Amino acid sequence: MITGVMASGKSTVAQLLAEKFDKGVHLRGDTFRRMIVSGREEMLPDSEGEAVNQLRLRHQITATAADAYFEAGFNVVIQDVIMGSMLQETVAFLRNRPLYVVVLTPNQEVIASREAARPKSGYGLWTVAELDRRLREETPKIGMWLDSSDLSAGETVEQIWQKAWSEASV
Repeated sequence: MITGVMASGKSTVAQLLAEKFDKGVHLRGDTFRRMIVSGREEMLPDSEGEAVNQLRLRHQITATAADAYFEAGFNVVIQDVIMGSMLQETVAFLRNRPLYVVVLTPNQEVIASREAARPKSGYGLWTVAELDRRLREETPKIGMWLDSSDLSAGETVEQIWQKAWSEASV
């Protein structure tokens, strides 16, 4: 499982990591959010109620899909913004083990630069500082936390590949 704030490199790293396996799946949790075509409640800085319920549902569906792929013989790399108590909940949703959690933690300047350079805008009402604060202060310190500020996507994947087996297990 690869998590971190928006523009931390999750998608690129997860894709490259999944490609390292003979049978690899890159499972993008955000896909399940986009499948809701009416009645979707977006997660905003002060969201609660239905938005949180839909986020939890998204993580449950991601876990169910990951388990199905794993049981079919695939190595699965889940990628999504999973933070706060939702990280521990999502770990619990996954039935199969081993499970490795990697939290990408590039610094705020790197995140802002990456966000400015990409065609999509993920932040909207969120600020890089607020989302980063929530990740660092409200997310349980499980798995491997990796500051990828000075690493390319390929170097990040290599760090994960070398260290996750011992440092990221949950």
